[in-house]
Amino acid sequence: MKCPRCAGVDLKLADRQGVEIDYCPECRGIWLDRGELDKIIERSYAPQQPAYTQPEPPPAYQPHYQQPYPQHHDKHHDKHGYGHGSHHGGHHGRKSWLAELFD
Repeated sequence: MKCPRCAGVDLKLADRQGVEIDYCPECRGIWLDRGELDKIIERSYAPQQPAYTQPEPPPAYQPHYQQPYPQHHDKHHDKHGYGHGSHHGGHHGRKSWLAELFD
């Protein structure tokens, strides 16, 4: 079939979701065969199912309540250097050569 708008240009046939469409490669006009418009109208009234459904969002973060650690004022631990501001056990290893360089 020839394009009614463009003189002498043959129409191309394309199948779009089961509907045959004749289109002109020059003017990009489209023409439908008998019954094709009815197929398009029927599909427009049919309930559409989304191709992608968005998943439910995850529940909001609710941190678990935790009792704070009790502060013990243990004189035994404070006397041996285990209290606040000290390192448990101290530094027993040898210093690295880089640490010795800056001493």
